[in-house]
Amino acid sequence: MSYDPNPLYAAPEDWRAYSGVLSRRVFAFILDYIIVALLCIPAAIVVFFLGIVTLGLGFILYPALFVIVAGLYFGMTVGGPSQASLGMRAMGIAIVRVDGRPMDFILAVAHLALFWILNSVLTPLILLVGLFTERSRLLHDFLVGTATVRIN
Repeated sequence: MSYDPNPLYAAPEDWRAYSGVLSRRVFAFILDYIIVALLCIPAAIVVFFLGIVTLGLGFILYPALFVIVAGLYFGMTVGGPSQASLGMRAMGIAIVRVDGRPMDFILAVAHLALFWILNSVLTPLILLVGLFTERSRLLHDFLVGTATVRIN
């Protein structure tokens, strides 16, 4: 079985595809978390009725509601065909895999989880890595084999 990478998904070699990506990522992060916070409202209503139907067991989901909603949101958007969340699309960036394969749900959630873990340990220092690396990649991008590129 041979592997034929799709050039649509491959990380480009042109340096212009990576210029200004760090600042766009910050603004996309802000937009995405506003969207996730807004999505938590209907999810909280669903969990409320689930808690009533399950005689209180569904209320256990409330502490993890933000994590569940964010995981589903990023898994479905970044792991989808556009390879970008709504905030990323608004900022004109997308995540691509370095090996040329398309992003999938599991890798998108792993990318998010590593971002959260590394951000909690390294706080804002995680952004400094992008200033000194090729393609402005952050630490969690290296760990999962992704890069963020401009799409416009």
